[in-house]
Amino acid sequence: MPEHFDPLETRAPEVREQALLAALARQVAHAREHAPYFAELLGGVDPRLLSSRAALAELPVTRKSDLSARQRALPPLGGLNATPLGKLRHVFQSPGPIHEPDGHDADWWRTARAMHAAGFRAGDLVYNTFSYHFTPAGMMMESGAHRLGCCVFPAGVGQTDSQVQALASLQPAAYAGTPSFLKLLLERGDELGTPCTSLAKALVSGEALPPSLRNWFRDRGVRVQQMYGTADVGLIAYETEGGDGWVVDEGVLVEIVEPGGSRPMPEGETGEVVVTVLGNGDYPLIRFGTGDLSAVVPASSQRPSPCGRTNIRLKGWLGRADQATKVKGMFVHPGQVADVLRRHPEIRAARLVVTGDPGADVMTLHCEATRQDAELQRAVAESLREVMRLRGEVAFVAAGSLPQDGRLIEDARKYD
Repeated sequence: MPEHFDPLETRAPEVREQALLAALARQVAHAREHAPYFAELLGGVDPRLLSSRAALAELPVTRKSDLSARQRALPPLGGLNATPLGKLRHVFQSPGPIHEPDGHDADWWRTARAMHAAGFRAGDLVYNTFSYHFTPAGMMMESGAHRLGCCVFPAGVGQTDSQVQALASLQPAAYAGTPSFLKLLLERGDELGTPCTSLAKALVSGEALPPSLRNWFRDRGVRVQQMYGTADVGLIAYETEGGDGWVVDEGVLVEIVEPGGSRPMPEGETGEVVVTVLGNGDYPLIRFGTGDLSAVVPASSQRPSPCGRTNIRLKGWLGRADQATKVKGMFVHPGQVADVLRRHPEIRAARLVVTGDPGADVMTLHCEATRQDAELQRAVAESLREVMRLRGEVAFVAAGSLPQDGRLIEDARKYD
């Protein structure tokens, strides 16, 4: 069984950096020529001069939070695509709403590398519980599994009892999905008397994986590793067996910058993850601000990785740089809260508070309203479900009791 996905993972750091910067120059030249947005944004940039990270840091950051408005002005992709819409394979929609394309290249989101690191191999049956509806998560994992030579069962989410029956009959070895749904399936299998004993390895994403939950899976015989990626840029980083931190993917150039700004942070300090995708000619994102917080594991404190991979490592997901947060694996944006409020003029002020343990999120909209009755409560809860595609609770509070700090979303969860 090969230890690494390809020789790129064990390159000398200086060789990798030289290759990344050469690819950067090519990507910027391509984006300027073929994507209207980048033709305007980078029109005065000479790609030949992008020979260092310092030169890259002079380019503007395009943030995820900006995409929705840009795409409304020039639907569906805001002019960021370098390949015409008719030559793409899919267009997806994530909360925001934000649209993301899918090209025809095999493993377009590059997830095969993370799946390989998690032990997925040709011939495995992958039980894929990421959604195939609207968002690209299901397809992201499926394309990577196919690149490895795996067969995929497109389970999606929900229908827990039926899924337990499918696990019992299919006997898959590999799982892809959120950690909370994996736990739910295993527990429900025990309750129904059909324990899901075939699963031995899992690649999870979309939620926090606290040490206690990882240990719970290990006690059940399931080795779980995490992948960090987004619908826009694909794979960013991934865990490896025995490694500290998340190894950055070979197809991206990652920077950690001051939240909301563009200046790179010193090594080891927390900042916003900014990604430049290299080699993707369809959607050539340059300095894309994800809104996620992380930090580079300082070289001085790194242990030599037992897996032999030599790329830089991130400390993991450390929160959000803006008010957006993930609830049950889905991003929830302030704009969505505002959409709910516009539907109900009786609400004078509101704050969406997310509580609960990681993987067991509870979303509650605290409202100051001119009337506080069960009918309005039901109507607001239905609006939450329609706008955010998530169930949430509604709680009425006294007038003037909500903080006057301009925040519409508060993440009150505790992370180990």
